[in-house]
Amino acid sequence: MDGVSQMCKPWSLFRIYVSALILALSLPNASVRLAEAQNAPTASFQNTRSQIHALKVILLSTMLVGTTTGLGEWGFSALIEADGHRVLLDTGAHPDTVLENARDLKIDLSNVSDVILTHNHWDHISGLMTLRKEMMKKNPSALAVVHVARGIFYSRPAPEGEQNRMIALKKEYEATGGRFIEHDAAAELFPGAWLSGPVPRKYPERNWSVSGKVETPSGLVEDTIPEDQSLVLNTPEGLVVITGCGHAGIINILTFARQEFPDEPVEAVIGGLHLFPATDEHLDWTADKMKEFKVANLMGAHCTGIEAVYRIRERLGLRRASAVVGSVGSSFVLGEGIHPGELAK
Repeated sequence: MDGVSQMCKPWSLFRIYVSALILALSLPNASVRLAEAQNAPTASFQNTRSQIHALKVILLSTMLVGTTTGLGEWGFSALIEADGHRVLLDTGAHPDTVLENARDLKIDLSNVSDVILTHNHWDHISGLMTLRKEMMKKNPSALAVVHVARGIFYSRPAPEGEQNRMIALKKEYEATGGRFIEHDAAAELFPGAWLSGPVPRKYPERNWSVSGKVETPSGLVEDTIPEDQSLVLNTPEGLVVITGCGHAGIINILTFARQEFPDEPVEAVIGGLHLFPATDEHLDWTADKMKEFKVANLMGAHCTGIEAVYRIRERLGLRRASAVVGSVGSSFVLGEGIHPGELAK
């Protein structure tokens, strides 16, 4: 056995030498592969092509009431039902409006876990605590997660005191066991449904009517509502974009969505666009830009403005059924279009 062992030693040493040589030669290639992986583009909207095939959007707060059911107010809220997921976007202007409208419409919100707040203004956030406390009686997880964008908790100082109600609301809401998720970029909520996060302001749309200030990391500046965000739903028929007030500007919002979904037309724009004070020139420019995005349906609610909806409809060449003033109870159903309510037809 000793002789055999001695004969095997040179062969073993040779095998070790060859293995080491192969490893050394492979290291440069491994380094190249690692560098390529580090430089690869990160995932974004266009790399994720999940689509929503069943979608219904129902308005629960806006100025107009389309039937004898519901309460109108200067505010906004919408329930989104998409492929089995249910999300509440904004919560209205008064504590009880969305709660009462949902009851009148026989809509149960107790199994809705996620809320989106588009921005800090009172007419979009005031129903949150009422809804959370009431729905918790049936389901402790109801409305337990609120998605917001970076900037919603920034201080809005004024001579009469703090103007941002979200600062106090945060503490009150978290005391119930709820939590906020703050987004500083686009994020997927579930397959096919994306939050824009803060929207780049390519065009100077200036879709806000306040002259307040906001305390940002860069200092005290004009409050452009930097946290304004929208929900983008990718469907086989095109994008469905839902806004609260569209303070970022609807064309900026659509431009951002187009960058992420470059080949998709816009099947519907739903919600507030803050165009009620816009000039005719601004409305014409907005409509002409919307035409470039192939907007097929418009349900302009809340701060869009009644005349603004009609002027945009005419400029876009849309039919009466596909461009309406949104009302409480109005809905958009994928594959069917807009169900506006009797008064809003």
